[in-house]
Amino acid sequence: MSVESSPGSSAGAPRSSFGDLLELTKPRLSFLSVLTTLVGYAAARPGWHPREFVFLCLGTCACAGGVAAVNQWMEADTDARMHRTADRPLPAGRMPPGNAFVLGWGLSAFGLGCLFAQVNGLAAFFALATIVSYLAVYTPAKRASRWSTELGAIAGAFPPLIGWAAAEGGRVQVGALGWILFGVLATWQIPHFMAVAWTHRQDYARVNFPLLTTRDTEGGAVARWSLLNAFALIALCLLPAVLGLATVGYAVFTTVLGAWFLYRAYAFLRPATRDAAARKLFFASIAWLPLQLGALVIDRLYFFTP
Repeated sequence: MSVESSPGSSAGAPRSSFGDLLELTKPRLSFLSVLTTLVGYAAARPGWHPREFVFLCLGTCACAGGVAAVNQWMEADTDARMHRTADRPLPAGRMPPGNAFVLGWGLSAFGLGCLFAQVNGLAAFFALATIVSYLAVYTPAKRASRWSTELGAIAGAFPPLIGWAAAEGGRVQVGALGWILFGVLATWQIPHFMAVAWTHRQDYARVNFPLLTTRDTEGGAVARWSLLNAFALIALCLLPAVLGLATVGYAVFTTVLGAWFLYRAYAFLRPATRDAAARKLFFASIAWLPLQLGALVIDRLYFFTP
C-alpha cells in the first residue's frame, strides 16, 4: 500500500493536530503493551534499576505507538468503510497518510534504539518480533485468513517477553514464567477479540475480512472457540503455582477469578442472549486481565520465596 494511494492523500489535506497524532498511536492499546511489559519485568524480580526501567518504558511505548500508526496507514482504506473506525484521522481526511507513515516508523526506530542501547539486545529482539509479526503477518492476514485473530494474538503476546528479557540483564534466556506469561496474553486475546468481533461483525463483513465471526453467522463456533481458549487461559494462569513459581494463595485467587471469567465465556454460548453476552465478556476480559496479572506480580514480589 503506497502513501499516494491512501485516502486523504490530496495536497489540500488539513494539517494534523496533536490529538490526531496521539490517536494514531492508539494510546490505550499502547498502554496495555507497556503494562504487560512491566508485568514480565516485575515477575522476573530484577530488583530496582531506575535507568533500565525508564528506558524499558520509553522504548516499549515508542514501539507500540509506532506499530499502531503504521497499522492505521496500512488499513486506511478498510478503516474508511467501517463505522467504528471511519472517524480515525486518516480515513476522515484530517491527516495526510505520509504523516502516519513517518511517525510510525520514526517511533518504532526510536523505541528499538532505546531498548538495544539502554536495556539489552534480547529485549530489542522481542520488540522487533512484535513489530514484524504485527505489521508483516497479522495486518495483511486480516484480509486473507480465518486465522488472523490467532496470528494477532501471538503478535500481541510478546510484550511480557520484552520485560522479562530486560530483567535478565543481558542473558540470552527467558525463564519458564516468561513463556507462561506469553501464553496467557496469547490465549486471553481470543475470547477478548471474539467478543469484539461478534459485536462488530457487520462492520468486519462490510470490508470482507474473513474472520470467524463473519463466517459463522450463528455464532456457535465463535462462542465455543472463546470458551476453549478461556479454559486454556485459566490453566496457564494456574501453572506458576503448579511449577512452584507462585504461592497457594495466588492459586486460590486465580481459581476464583477464573471461575468468573469462565462463566462469562460460557454465557456467550447461549444463542438467545449472545449479543448481550458478547458485550459482558468483553468488559469481563478487560477487568480480568489487570486483576490476574496484578495478583501474579504482587505474589511474586511480596509472598513468593524461591
